[in-house]
Amino acid sequence: TCFLLVLPRYAHFMHRLCTSPCFSSSIRSYAKVSVSKRNLNARTMSNLDPHLGYSAETDTLGHLDTQVIKIDPKNVEAEAAKFEVPAALIRKGEVVGFPTETVYGLGANALDSAAVSKIFLTKKRPSDNPLIVHVSDEKMLLDLTEGVTEDARKLMTTFWPGPLTILFRASSKVPKEVTCGLSTVGVRMPSHPVALKLISTSGVPIAAPSANLSGRPSPTLAEHVYFDLKGRCECIIDGGATNVGVESTVVNVETKTVLRPGSVTLEQLREIIPDMEVYSQESDTENLVHRPPTPGLKYRHYSPKAGVLLLVGNSTENMKKIITEKIEEFSSENKKIGIIHTHPKDFDFSDIKINPETCFLITLGDGSATDVAKGLFASLRELDGKGVDLIIMEGISEANEGMAVMNRIKKAAENIVDVDK
Repeated sequence: TCFLLVLPRYAHFMHRLCTSPCFSSSIRSYAKVSVSKRNLNARTMSNLDPHLGYSAETDTLGHLDTQVIKIDPKNVEAEAAKFEVPAALIRKGEVVGFPTETVYGLGANALDSAAVSKIFLTKKRPSDNPLIVHVSDEKMLLDLTEGVTEDARKLMTTFWPGPLTILFRASSKVPKEVTCGLSTVGVRMPSHPVALKLISTSGVPIAAPSANLSGRPSPTLAEHVYFDLKGRCECIIDGGATNVGVESTVVNVETKTVLRPGSVTLEQLREIIPDMEVYSQESDTENLVHRPPTPGLKYRHYSPKAGVLLLVGNSTENMKKIITEKIEEFSSENKKIGIIHTHPKDFDFSDIKINPETCFLITLGDGSATDVAKGLFASLRELDGKGVDLIIMEGISEANEGMAVMNRIKKAAENIVDVDK
């Protein structure tokens, strides 16, 4: 109130901020608890954009000392002492980068609204984009929800621990900063040993989106997290490369809908719930895209700095022809181009003259959906690091895990070309 009296020109702006569904209470508590720690003064707090959760002009994060703690996922019990620092930070209300089997997460105490607010500020996340909560046991889950339905129990029994997030009715203990004011909360139990040990050592459920600056490709290595968030968080746990490479599958068991595809596939889910369907914006009667119940529905994601051209369709002959023409075009203009090659069994580029200074080719394993998923985000980041002007991605079949891969790359792509037309 005093702030509004001193600076009346911000009154309208602050009114919008304080009525924002995710930030009304958390910004006030965050200002009391954490301004001195994060060097956020009153002017910084006054200029927070209620739609983004931060203001680029007054974003003063970036000056923290970021500690990287290396932990072997195969020896978490032997290295249990290494969890003391990150677990203490979680309990204290800070954010920590940590590995899961899908991608690296940026975690905070899911029951602490001020701590959750720091996730949005640290990664510059839109404030209407809900968070997924990670648990290490069923007691944590029951504290977060109003109950577990029979269908949810079947999915938990089959796929937990693992890369499946289930929407539950949120209990009163879940801060609205996590759910963005919605009645549901997404929860999963990760299978990564480091993630499980961090949660259990912290003693609280951990809310965590991917540990990258919002909109960037998700991190699958600790060095990706460090590149994006150095100075913005105090601790990153380095547990090596993630196993899956794309974010978890998200399902709403009440509507029997896959809201975000992942490595737990539609085909697998239908073995448990036969009438499970995939969310489509075209058939969205609830207008979920404007008030998304889960990450991945509303905003452009996974985008490198370079433009992305996605080639879809069955004709690998046409696919190679388009890529060849682009390589020649960019070479003649002395521009850099990156190719993410996903059809090594169908064609190669051995008959094309490639200048290694301007053309960078990354082949993702044998082209299987599993290999492509595991290497997708790292490839986008690697080509960005080469300073390419364009990235061409060869699309794959959307069967099984391919659906998750194509979901992510379509969100990253500026242009999509059907090679069959």
